[in-house]
Amino acid sequence: MTKDFLSSNETIFLNDVALSYDFIPKEVEHRENENHYIATCIKPLFENRNGKNLFIYGNPGIGKTLAVKSVFLELEEKTDDILSLYINCWKHNTSYKIVLELCNLIGYKFTVDKSTDELMGDIKPILNRKAIVICFDEVDKLDNFDILYFILEDLYKKTLILITNERQWLDELDKRIRSRLYAELLEFRSYNYQETYDILKKRSEYAFYPNVINKDCLEIISKKTFELKDIRSGVYLLKEAGDITESNSRKKIELEDVDKAIKKLQEFKIRNSADLNENRNELLELIKNNSGSSAADLFREYNKDISYKTFRRKLDDLTDSKLITIMNKQSAKGKTSYVYFGILKSLNEF
Repeated sequence: MTKDFLSSNETIFLNDVALSYDFIPKEVEHRENENHYIATCIKPLFENRNGKNLFIYGNPGIGKTLAVKSVFLELEEKTDDILSLYINCWKHNTSYKIVLELCNLIGYKFTVDKSTDELMGDIKPILNRKAIVICFDEVDKLDNFDILYFILEDLYKKTLILITNERQWLDELDKRIRSRLYAELLEFRSYNYQETYDILKKRSEYAFYPNVINKDCLEIISKKTFELKDIRSGVYLLKEAGDITESNSRKKIELEDVDKAIKKLQEFKIRNSADLNENRNELLELIKNNSGSSAADLFREYNKDISYKTFRRKLDDLTDSKLITIMNKQSAKGKTSYVYFGILKSLNEF
């Protein structure tokens, strides 16, 4: 029996980086058409012309960010004449923060005690030396749009890519920006089961040594991932099942390891901990301790100086991240929203 145990210097992971959310595989499975469309919008820059702007939307966890990053990686390998810059607007949600990040990405260090407008003026000639592709991920988290106006108005040869879960965000955008943006629309559909299985199978081949995970285990993980409609949950389950297997000094992932990983999924935070700021964590903890309460009661308990509309947007963010479930119940007094911690498979009582 002891011959099956892992020694201290053995591991089942061939490359555990393949199970991180920043990992970009050599081939992005089942997104070939979308990748081609993104590349087509950038292509005019190779011909010294202005590129096409692109608005990408679709549910969370279906490969929007990965597709763009894979195109950026290919772009960087092909040419030095086109600059590609990626910014997540959850982390950088104001024009000032974004300009600082742009300065960081292009290596401009003279930022101390300068306003947003001053920094924009400083980096404008630097950015205009080359053609440029800028991606704003989670663009709906932006608090103001001055940076969008700057890019559309002051940069010469560019493609601006905006990513969000919400199609309606574009319709609600300031008219002066929308008229200048004139963006192509690209919807990412959710993966079907077979596509989900293919993606996780390929990821497991990157991550584990051969024969570490069998087809039965992979099918269970794939079915759970398809149910949640979020590939990130499947990546988590692969990593968690592998960790559980190693902690038990075994060389193969077993069904019990997968079951334990799925049970831990309720506690899983889809986003990296760096993406969960203090207030977001605080709200999530409040929901965890009061799971099943109405949204109105939670708002009163939250006790922050924000509007109810802003509070509901925070709840929607947590819902999109598969951290909470919101269910609506109709009564004689109207519709009431109830908030539950984690992902509830069914709520038949409603």
